[in-house]
Amino acid sequence: MKDNLHDLTLADVLRAHVGTRPDSMGAVCGEHRLTFAALDTRVNRLANALAAHGVGAGDRLLWLGQNCHRLLEGLLAAAKLGAVFCPANWRQSASEFVFVIGDSDPAVVFYQESEIGDVLGQARDESGSKALWIGHDVEGEGGYEAFVAQGADHDPAADIDEGASVLMMYTAAFTGSPNGALLSNRALVLQGSLIAQIQGVGADYVYLNCGPLFHVATFMTTLATFLVGGNNVFTPRVDAEELCRLIAEEHCTGGFIMPPTMDQIVELNADGRYDLKTLRGFPGKPEWTAMITVDESPWGKRPAGYGQTEVMGLATFNALQPSIGSSGRPVPFVRIATLDPDGAELGPGETGEIAVRGPTVMNGYFNRAELNEQRQAGGWHHTNDLGRIESDGSLTFIGPKTRLIKSAAENIYPTEVEGCLKQHPAVADAAVIGVPDPTWGQNVTAVVVLRENQSASAEEIIEHCRERIASYKKPKRVEFTDALPRNGFAIDYDSLDASYGGGGYPGAGH
Repeated sequence: MKDNLHDLTLADVLRAHVGTRPDSMGAVCGEHRLTFAALDTRVNRLANALAAHGVGAGDRLLWLGQNCHRLLEGLLAAAKLGAVFCPANWRQSASEFVFVIGDSDPAVVFYQESEIGDVLGQARDESGSKALWIGHDVEGEGGYEAFVAQGADHDPAADIDEGASVLMMYTAAFTGSPNGALLSNRALVLQGSLIAQIQGVGADYVYLNCGPLFHVATFMTTLATFLVGGNNVFTPRVDAEELCRLIAEEHCTGGFIMPPTMDQIVELNADGRYDLKTLRGFPGKPEWTAMITVDESPWGKRPAGYGQTEVMGLATFNALQPSIGSSGRPVPFVRIATLDPDGAELGPGETGEIAVRGPTVMNGYFNRAELNEQRQAGGWHHTNDLGRIESDGSLTFIGPKTRLIKSAAENIYPTEVEGCLKQHPAVADAAVIGVPDPTWGQNVTAVVVLRENQSASAEEIIEHCRERIASYKKPKRVEFTDALPRNGFAIDYDSLDASYGGGGYPGAGH
């Protein structure tokens, strides 16, 4: 039973805005300008239309399209029904869409005809999807607006627990295929509230949603803006001139704008035809900095931290000063630790797997029982990343966890040694493997690519590591090569093992 005394869902936040700021602008997208009262009415109609088609608690609503106010409506309708909204990457191939459609098993697919209609049509056919497909940019029958018009405008008022999953976001395919991380209302409300504080987002904030909303990094500020009653402005893709127009006309105060787009805006707006001074952003080239207002919020001064989709974006923030660690301090409502391979907590200064627990951690991956058991062992979310808790409790992120090397009783993470190797001025690239040893179990071997016109001996590189990391972690042997073998961006460690005698990894069976 829902704990009405203590629970607060995204739907409750929308209801509160209708009561306190009904006429404030909540969303702008093209010709659509929605106050919170109008947004709530549309969300109610959508939710009721979905419920009439059998959508209920736990059902997935898959969004296959670009940024749009309808994406926000879909999330809020899911919150009112207890359903789960999943905005997936729209820049995928047909086969990748087939995977997402099959894996998420949606009750409803909101799709986009413009730009990606053909590839989605192919994916729909190949997937054999039995879902209800609604074209968000399709006019008339089968289109989103016609569907919404079918729904009653009263609040469905379903009894939804704040711990229920409301958002599903696919992670990067580090393990061969992506996984859908299920995030709760509680996680979104807590994280969004903190983001609002750190980024200086208030009710007068106007956020330009130009970054991809299938990525948690852009979604965090969207949520923060919604939670505090600000205005979310949507644009389907990054176009420098359209961004300038929207910033100038809507008086946008924030936006997810990357350096290449900044350069385009500087060139486009060299004559100052667009007034961009309302935009608060990071300083850059002098021309860019002169056009905008430099962000003086804690985030503006000390951005980023450590996080991943599974922890609703960020678990630590550099803005939470002071901190020794390079990745900042943990947020007040989570705990972080580093764990050894057996799951035991390590002390300050020891390298191990970063683990997180708290209300912003995902409920789990959708339909991944075995993986969830692994990643949630011992009551921690195991991140598959390496880090070090410093003496003040802050975090230093080291890198992704790769295969473990075991030398005598010591655990050695290749990523940590590789990071040390790359600090050598003559090293362009490096990889570390474990080579079987009859006495020690394994020894560390470094495979190194030197920079052009640079030289270094194996002894020099080993000494470089000895001075910077524990002696048992340093390479015993250094091999030089012209280039490391790769599969795409990833180093092909199996190929390195084959070439240099690697093997004997703990639990690997070889």
